[in-house]
Amino acid sequence: MRRSLDYIVKPFNLDELLLTVKKAVTVRKLSLEVAALKEEQEFFNQVDALIGRSAPMQNVYKMIGRVADSDVTVLLQGESGTGKEVVARAIHRYSKRRNEPFIKINCATIPENLIESELFGYEKGAFTGAGSRKPGKFELAHRGTIFLDEIGELSLNTQAKLLRVLQEKEFERVGGTESIQVDVRIIAATNKDLERCVAEGTFREDLYFRLNVVKIWLPPLRERIEDVPLLAKAFLYKYSRELNKHITGFSPAALEIMKQYDWPGNVRELRNVCEQAVVLARGPVIMPEDLPFCLQATNREIRNSIRRGMTLKEIVAEVERQVILKTLQEHNWNRSATAQALGLNRRSLYAKMKEYGLL
Repeated sequence: MRRSLDYIVKPFNLDELLLTVKKAVTVRKLSLEVAALKEEQEFFNQVDALIGRSAPMQNVYKMIGRVADSDVTVLLQGESGTGKEVVARAIHRYSKRRNEPFIKINCATIPENLIESELFGYEKGAFTGAGSRKPGKFELAHRGTIFLDEIGELSLNTQAKLLRVLQEKEFERVGGTESIQVDVRIIAATNKDLERCVAEGTFREDLYFRLNVVKIWLPPLRERIEDVPLLAKAFLYKYSRELNKHITGFSPAALEIMKQYDWPGNVRELRNVCEQAVVLARGPVIMPEDLPFCLQATNREIRNSIRRGMTLKEIVAEVERQVILKTLQEHNWNRSATAQALGLNRRSLYAKMKEYGLL
């Protein structure tokens, strides 16, 4: 049912009719603009959502769509910082379990002597300090999804108990004898090569096959570098609001530097860089000098200039030379502007230019 915006009285007055129509058009235009802004704001507020238009990310989206509504076990593999938890949450969000719990456990952060009780819970008196019964992550995730991050860090003993849950859908709490039935969808993630771990004897082959029903590979950021501007824009929006700063965007030079960088820490590193840039920015636009030192000289340039056998001191000197050279070029070899951008005085800059043969 559509709401009436205005009305006109018969007999029509032409001027009044035109005024009413113009008012309706203006209101309609404003409402569309508000809707667009709201949609954009929701998008950038959800910086933990999947962001990217590159071909590798399109493949990830397709895989999420194919597996989300089933109960199949999914193994997420990729380097640290590529967004495995984000993908796990997306699979849960679009599954039939979306209204049930999503429980995450990082297997790498829990000591070996505690991991079993964290996963399966414990009975009162099971060990010193167990003053009452405590449910484990699998109980808490009943009818929902459990996300086992860094699963490659589990001991062989814990792997055997996890295998039983996968096969029989049941377990016992630590110190208990009662079998507990659970209905849980499992999503596991690792940055390790589990096939190599199986070959080395550090990961059970049978558990690997149970987990590897569907595998989704998350590409490193360097393989989808075209997504960097969109991700950076989302993070910039987030941190500008949080830090109450009015940053409108990145300069073309700053974006180019970011696109040339290899991002060994992937999206997590990009997020941190954007937060730091917002903090350091002195104007409404992020400039190259607002970016961290490691981005000032790109990995390609460093790789091309660093020779095998160089000492750490020599490598650091070469990186510094690259940064100074690039900054000089960006400021048309203006020493005052270059010194200011690098946080040096003119005398120090001159000395370094002389040392590195840049005069």
